[in-house]
Formats: sequence, structure tokens, C-alpha cells
Amino acid sequence: MKLIIQIPCFNEAEALPVTLKELPREVPGFSSVEWLVINDGSTDATAEVAKKFGVDHIISFTSNQGLARAFLAGLDAAVRLGADVIVNTDADNQYNAADIPALVAPICSGKADVVIGARPIDKIGSFSPAKKILQKVGSSVVRFVSRTDIPDAPSGFRAMTCEAAMRFNVFNEYTYTLETIIQAGQKGMAITSVPVGVNGELRPSRLVKSIPSYIRKSLVTIVRIFVVYKAFRFFMSLGLTLLFLGLIVGIRYLYFFFSGASAGHVQSLILASILLGVGFQTILTAFLADLLAVNRRLMEDVQYRVKKLEFK
Repeated sequence: MKLIIQIPCFNEAEALPVTLKELPREVPGFSSVEWLVINDGSTDATAEVAKKFGVDHIISFTSNQGLARAFLAGLDAAVRLGADVIVNTDADNQYNAADIPALVAPICSGKADVVIGARPIDKIGSFSPAKKILQKVGSSVVRFVSRTDIPDAPSGFRAMTCEAAMRFNVFNEYTYTLETIIQAGQKGMAITSVPVGVNGELRPSRLVKSIPSYIRKSLVTIVRIFVVYKAFRFFMSLGLTLLFLGLIVGIRYLYFFFSGASAGHVQSLILASILLGVGFQTILTAFLADLLAVNRRLMEDVQYRVKKLEFK
């Protein structure tokens, strides 16, 4: 079996040598281990450094496409190159490469399609309290939506089979970590996690430029997850809430109407009409969103079948 370790990179000329020195060339259960670097429009010598340190495959974008697209490009390339299992890790050497055998072990034993490396979040000194809280909140949301039990959903240290890699689609341009776990859960893949170690920080995080920015992007990502992957429940809950509020305001107006004191409460009638109308429209949106979700799943199945034919 072939294992390909992929590393998305953006201006990682300084950190990449440290990461590559730690990567294994031999992993139990695999006859060959190859390295793949996705050079995401770097303006430094990332590609040259990768070649110097013996990286087997390098994909280069002419401009920066973002982490999510680089991750997917790596998966497509790894599948084309005949990988049976793909490991994704970061270029800043955040994750302990010595844990790769443990990461792929559940796949080699046939117990999992996807394995997530769970970091000791509470013990990572470089993580601020706000980041630790958001990491846990994000993981909780993912567990709820995906019906999985992954403790560290934002972890980028993960392994997957070739079959699993062909089924992933990422709509969020910010990060791929949460969506891929949700898709794995909703598509019936066997997904698990193993504890992994982390190394000292080589550079500040590229995703966390500032705590306010990280909070904003994380909240937007969480809301989008609900809208995309729990569309019917999201819009139906919102619609029923608006209908309920409209009924309460309407009943209040009727009370004053039958009491003969409705003259000063026309605003309640207007508000009730608006809430009921918007609530009804939102419920209709829930059914439309559910139809779109069904169509998306059908299109993803078609895409998977096309990839299967293309990569044979």
C-alpha cells in the first residue's frame, strides 16, 4: 500500500525544513511513503526548499487560493498518484510526525475511513483562553451536526482512505477541518480520533491573525454549517419561532379588540401580520432548502462516481 503525506504551504520556506526532517519515510503497513507539497501561491522559496529536501511531488498555484482549496487539491493529486491512504499535516510542524503510525493504524486495521489527531487543547500554551473555548465550541457543533464523537474537530492532522478523499467537498474558503468531519459523518464513513502530540510554535498561526477576527470567522463558519448541513431544521426552527411570536402578538390584539379597546393597538396587528407572514415564508424556505440539500447529495454522488471512473 502507498501512503502519501500532504502538506499545504503558503510562504513556509523557513518552517518547512523543520517539518520535513521529522516526516517518516517508512510507516508500518505501507510499502512506500511519499511526500506531497501544495505550494499555495507562495512568494518565497517554498517550492525550492521542498525540492531540496526531497519532496516527491509538488503542486504550485500561481496565486494564493486559501487553505481549503489547497487541501482539496492535495487530495485530488494524492488520489491520482495512487495513494491508498493520505495523511494531511501542517507545514509549521505543529503536529508530532512520530504519531503518524498511530494516526493511520485504525485505517490499516479496517476500523476507520477517517482518523483525526486529537491534540491536548488544554495543555497547549500557545493557545489563548478564547481560542481554546472556540476550539471546544466548534468541536461541539461538529459533533452535534455530524453525529460523530470527535473531540478536536479543528485539528488539521488527519488520515483518510482514498475512497474517503474522493467524497469530500469543501464550500468554506476559510478552513476545511469542520466541514470534512460533518461530511464524513453524514455520508456514513467510519470516523474516529487518536491522541497526538504537538510541537513548539515555529511561527504565529496564519488562521488566527487576531482574536476578534478568529471569533468572527469561527462564528460565521458555525452558522454556515447549520445553514448548509442542517438547513431544514435551521429554517423550520426559525419559521416556527416567528409564527409563535406572531400568534402571541395577534392574540394580544384580539384580546383588546373584543374588549373594545383595539383603537390604540393597531401596531400589534401590523407586527403580528409581519411575523406571521415572515414565519410562513421561512417555513417554505425550509422545504426548499431541504430539496436543495437532496440535490446536492445527488450531485456529490455523481461527482464521486466520475472520480472513480477517472482515477481507475
